[in-house]
Amino acid sequence: MSIEIKVPVLPESVADATIAKWHKKPGEFISRDETLVDVETDKVVLEVPAPADGVLSEIICGEGAIVSAQQLIGKLQAGTAANKVENTVKEVDGSITKKTVATEATATASAGSLSPAVRRLVAELNVDVAQVKGSGKGGRLIKDDVAKHAQQQTTTDSTIQNEVKLTSNRHEERVPMTRLRQRVAERLLSAQQQMAILTTFNEVDMQAIMNLRNEYKDAFEKAHDVRLGFMSFFVKAAVTALKRFPNVNAFIEGNDIIYHNFCDVGVAVSTERGLVVPVLRNAETMSMAEIETKVGEFAVKARNNKLMLDEMTGGTFSITNGGVFGSLLSTPILNPPQSAILGMHKIEQRPVVINNQIVIRPMMYLALSYDHRIIDGKDSVGFLKTIKELLEDPTRLLLDV
Repeated sequence: MSIEIKVPVLPESVADATIAKWHKKPGEFISRDETLVDVETDKVVLEVPAPADGVLSEIICGEGAIVSAQQLIGKLQAGTAANKVENTVKEVDGSITKKTVATEATATASAGSLSPAVRRLVAELNVDVAQVKGSGKGGRLIKDDVAKHAQQQTTTDSTIQNEVKLTSNRHEERVPMTRLRQRVAERLLSAQQQMAILTTFNEVDMQAIMNLRNEYKDAFEKAHDVRLGFMSFFVKAAVTALKRFPNVNAFIEGNDIIYHNFCDVGVAVSTERGLVVPVLRNAETMSMAEIETKVGEFAVKARNNKLMLDEMTGGTFSITNGGVFGSLLSTPILNPPQSAILGMHKIEQRPVVINNQIVIRPMMYLALSYDHRIIDGKDSVGFLKTIKELLEDPTRLLLDV
């Protein structure tokens, strides 16, 4: 029985998708619920499972093809592995390929016509007798035929290897952008063109947070079954600052400003497919343990392409951490329609002056990129200064001062 493989229903606002990868080739067996093909949209990757045990009989839309919801992309011949038949299969380009198999009888007959000495030499030199022309009586192979063929093959292989070595240091490869990276590129370019982006900087002494983390990290992990990282401190500090500077948490829509009485904080995560920004909904109500747990879940899902569309939509403010890659300072770009994004960076031991004394402290540069159309310089500097003060004295986070 032939079963049609179709594109699943696409998320709302997604018009089409791209065939990212076929996990099976025509003629290969696949088990029920095993992933058959990945369909990539500009937001998520959808895995299409096999509806039954069987053999992939036809691929209609190959990798890279643009498809729409419910479009036919392949066919599956239902059945068990034992029923798999080496039939003619239709390739993606529409050509017909027939499988030609040399019979065992022919191979046996060829091998049986060789003398014991020739058979031994064939085995030693790993020669395919079907490619060697015999010069003996009646066209039979002799030892000299086998030896000459092996010598010619060795010379040819050596020439090919030398040619590869001469040209292997220069090459080009053209790879299509993933749908996700295309979408990210469009949004970032749009942000540059439509927003008045400006960046302000500050630095934060991380010593207090590092001391607090070292003192309570074991107890925190034991109580909440999750490691205490730095991200929860930054999210909590950002939420407090957003409450004090509501225009940083607002959007421009036409000639209106939309203010939010909630803080949906996006946390940028880098994946092989590109940058994704899953969102912590109502971050103002979350505990540090809940933040760390959710961020950990997002990281695992992002690496496995398991993030759902609703986990990446929305967001009123974003945080990105270039420090995990060693970035000392950067100017993060806005994630439209958001009006601001906070950039974290590498923690580095640097000399600073405290109480007229030069001391070595773990310092981090902070960057706040913002839309100057809605956020004035005074508010942007005040917002970033608030985050700095909260992080340098974490007690303020508890007392909300």
